[in-house]
Amino acid sequence: MSKGRDDETSGDPPWSASEVAAVLDGLRGQIDAVDLEILERLNARASLVEDVGRLKSGGDRSPIYVASRERDIVANLIKHNGGPFPNAALVHVFREVISATRSLEKMVSVAYLGPEGTFSHLAAIRQFGTQIDLQPNANLKEVFLRTERGETHFGVVPVENTTEGAVTECFDTLVDSDVTICGELMLEISQNLLRRTGDFEGIERVASMWQPLAQCREWLRRRLPNVELIETTSTAQAAQLAAQDGKLAAIGSEIAADAYGLEVVESGIEDLRGNTTRFFVIGRETPVSSGNDLTTVVFTTHKNQSGALHRLLESFARNNVNLTSIQSRPVKSKPWEYLFFVDLEGHLDDPHVAEALTEAASMAHSHKVLGSYPRAQPIPSAIVNSVEDSIDRSADDGA
Repeated sequence: MSKGRDDETSGDPPWSASEVAAVLDGLRGQIDAVDLEILERLNARASLVEDVGRLKSGGDRSPIYVASRERDIVANLIKHNGGPFPNAALVHVFREVISATRSLEKMVSVAYLGPEGTFSHLAAIRQFGTQIDLQPNANLKEVFLRTERGETHFGVVPVENTTEGAVTECFDTLVDSDVTICGELMLEISQNLLRRTGDFEGIERVASMWQPLAQCREWLRRRLPNVELIETTSTAQAAQLAAQDGKLAAIGSEIAADAYGLEVVESGIEDLRGNTTRFFVIGRETPVSSGNDLTTVVFTTHKNQSGALHRLLESFARNNVNLTSIQSRPVKSKPWEYLFFVDLEGHLDDPHVAEALTEAASMAHSHKVLGSYPRAQPIPSAIVNSVEDSIDRSADDGA
C-alpha cells in the first residue's frame, strides 16, 4: 500500500477494514518475532546466572544479592536507552528480570512487617522483585530477630516518613540488634480509603496504623468528621477488619485492597503529595563500597561535658564528611540521656570516613556503626504504577 498518513489531503481513499487488519497482522507478527528474540536473550542471561551460581557453590563466598550491582545495572541501561522504551519502565522490567534469574542461583528470603498487603510488603517487592520467598511477620522486632538468626536472608523495615518523621521502634531495635543495614529504598506512599463497597454511605469507623491516620488527618476531618478512628498494628490488619465489617473502612494500599477483596472508595487521600517512606534493608553482612553510599552510626555523649555533641560532630566537618541526618532518641534505662543517630555520606572503607569516625568515637561515650550501604535512587511509585497501567492497557489492546 502507498497510502500516506493524511489520506484526506492526499486524495487517496481511506484504508479499508481489511487493509487495516492486514497491516495490524503484519505488525503483530513482527512483535511476536521480537518477543521470541527477547525470550532467547533472557534464557541466555539465565544460563550465565546459573554459571555464576555454580562458581559460588564451589567455594566463592560472594553474597547472592548485591544492591549496588542491581542499582548499577539499571542505571547503565537507562544511560544507554535511546528510546522510545520509557526509562521508568526499565526499572520495573529489569527488577523482575534480575529477580527471576537470581532465583535460579538461590531463592532469596525476605522478612517484612505483615500480613500481606502492607506497605512493607510492597517495599520488599519493589526492592527484590516478585521471585523471592516473602516472610510476613506480626511486628518489627520479629523481622529483626528472624534476620539476625539467619531464618531469612534479609528484612525490610520502615525507618522514617517525610510527613510523620521517624519510626522510633525501628531505631530503638537497631541499637540492640546484631543485624547491619545493607540497603535502603524510598517508597512514595499513596493512601487509599478501602471498603467492601465503593462508596462513602454508612461508614462509621475508619481503621489503620497510626502513621496513615496521621498522614490523612486533614482529609478525615474534612470528609469523615464524625467517624470513630481505630488504630491497628498494620494497614493490612485494617483491611482485614474492613473485609469483615461493612460499616468500617480502612486506609491502606491498593495491594491491600486486592489482597482482601476491597474496593477503593477514594485514592490519594494523604494530606501532602510526595509523602515518602524510607525503608532499610537489614542483613548480616556489610556490603562493599559502591561509590555512592551512606553510613549510619549511633553515638552517646558524656552527659556532663558541655559542647560534647558539638565536638563530636565537628570531627566530620574537619574530614570533609557530609552529614545527611541527625536524630535523637532517649536512652530508656537512663533518664535525660540520649542516643544520637547520624547518617553520613560515604562508606566505612573510605579513608576520610574512617578517620572521621575514629575521631568522633574518641570523643563519644559510646558508639555503634549500624551499617554502610548503597544509597537509594528514589523511584516514585506513581511513575512505576503509571508504567504498569500502560503495559496492562497495551496488553488489552492486543499488542
